[in-house]
Amino acid sequence: MKLPGVPRSLFSAARLRLGALVALPLLALVGGFWLTACQTSGEGESAADGPSTRISTLFKPLPDEVPELGDGPVTEARVDLGHKLYFEPKLSRSGNVSCNTCHVVGAAGVDHRQVSKGVGDRKGRRNSPTVYNAAFLESQFWDGRAATLEEQAKGPLQAHVEMDMTPEMVVERLRTLGYTSLFEKAFPEADTAVTFNHVADAIAAFERTLITPGAPFDRYLEGNEDALTAQQKAGLKVFTNNGCAGCHRGPMLGGQGYANFSHAKGDADTGREEVTGEKSDRYSFRIASLRNVAETAPYFHDGSARTLREAVSIMGKAQLGRTFNEEEIDKLVAFLNALTGEFPNVPYPRLPRQPPQPTEGS
Repeated sequence: MKLPGVPRSLFSAARLRLGALVALPLLALVGGFWLTACQTSGEGESAADGPSTRISTLFKPLPDEVPELGDGPVTEARVDLGHKLYFEPKLSRSGNVSCNTCHVVGAAGVDHRQVSKGVGDRKGRRNSPTVYNAAFLESQFWDGRAATLEEQAKGPLQAHVEMDMTPEMVVERLRTLGYTSLFEKAFPEADTAVTFNHVADAIAAFERTLITPGAPFDRYLEGNEDALTAQQKAGLKVFTNNGCAGCHRGPMLGGQGYANFSHAKGDADTGREEVTGEKSDRYSFRIASLRNVAETAPYFHDGSARTLREAVSIMGKAQLGRTFNEEEIDKLVAFLNALTGEFPNVPYPRLPRQPPQPTEGS
């Protein structure tokens, strides 16, 4: 159900259904799923001839409805408030860094830097993942330290190298800017409308509109065999027959589990081990979703792969133990380009600004 009154541009590729959850299949990293992904096509069955039963089992079209997992309903007022907060630079200590600085909605949800910069030009240590389709992920950040979008939204606001605020500073600044009435509309049942938790809830509500269904591969899975070119179909066959789908499967083609990334061994960043404390998680990172991957360079948690061709080559060697030749890389890159969906048109919002209040005696 589309919420009344929300700008149409925000929902050109995203529809919210209140009270409903989109069921996403869990990602299996090892065992039978891996064997299925590595099998060659069965007799009379080829990935280049159309969406076979095996292809349809491995992959699903990206849903055009988003899960509602936050505290309370995703309403028009919350999405509108979150839209403004996402672009609000005053949520940073310096007053010039917003969520959109590192996750640019007009640039596939990333900043195209190896690692992002926050206030005072401070550099983070990881590449910024795209905000698009993040609502479908089971965890957030490269190490999965946040379970929900709401929890994730609080991290950058408080991180020293990003926005460098405290919850108290966030609340006070928003009140000073004139956001109170917007919070009261978004959270009408709350005794106190402007709270740090409500800031995160609103930003997450907006982010749930940032989805990109309608990729050529989605149309192919829905039965339109002409949606992919011959080279893209050949790339799909290389993808499935060489084990790529062992990790990159389901509606998001990844994004739902963790894997040891041997390319990172020896780095100071030990990945998920920093969250769990388990040595078995050393150099494990959340498996990247391949949705819109052609638009989100550079690649990996450290941004070390500058191009998609380079990323494909590294993944072949590091994760699959094989060297793709130039023809195979051409085919794989062609297929990955078929995963680019339809991006919503997100306008820059008009932000609340109330004049400074006169001080006593002025």
